[in-house]
Amino acid sequence: MDVSAFATKGNLIKARANLALARLGYDLMDKKRTILIAEMMAYINRAEDIQARIDETFATAYRELQNANVSLGINVVERVGFSIPEITQLRIRFRSVMGVEIPIVTVAPDDGSPYRYAFSNTNYPLDQAYLNFNKVKDLIVEMAEVENTVYRLAVNVKKAQKRANALEGIMIPKLTTLVSSIQGTLDEKEREESSRLHLIKKSSE
Repeated sequence: MDVSAFATKGNLIKARANLALARLGYDLMDKKRTILIAEMMAYINRAEDIQARIDETFATAYRELQNANVSLGINVVERVGFSIPEITQLRIRFRSVMGVEIPIVTVAPDDGSPYRYAFSNTNYPLDQAYLNFNKVKDLIVEMAEVENTVYRLAVNVKKAQKRANALEGIMIPKLTTLVSSIQGTLDEKEREESSRLHLIKKSSE
């Protein structure tokens, strides 16, 4: 038998304290869920903007690449492409939003030059293609950061929702019933005791 359900003043105090704590927990979970949803929607809007910029920049880059292929020849453009080193170093930091770790991803800085190849046997369309593909690279890194953030936020929104539902649908009603039951039993005992004392007092007169 659950001794916490016994009708004692001590159990009533504990039940009321647990009920207040459950209600506070629900309020906190509800606020956390609201904040995380707002943050997630902002990142979703940002992802849509980044995707539009990626599509536009890709289109420009491929158009300039076609111009470079025509003016320089595919073999020349290919050799320049092979001479450009791969970007492999990313820096990842984190910031916290309501206890959720949000990644901040940046490309490690280079030597400061926007170009990674020699200018001999190249031309303006190739330079523009390179610059635009470089922009796409940065945008893709930013998109990866945003998509990972949206995923993390969505997982924690689901957790907060589940905990809030458990508090609202199970714990708070259960504790409310327990407080009411103990209070009712204590009140009934108090009335019985009052009647008994009244009878004792009356009989002694």
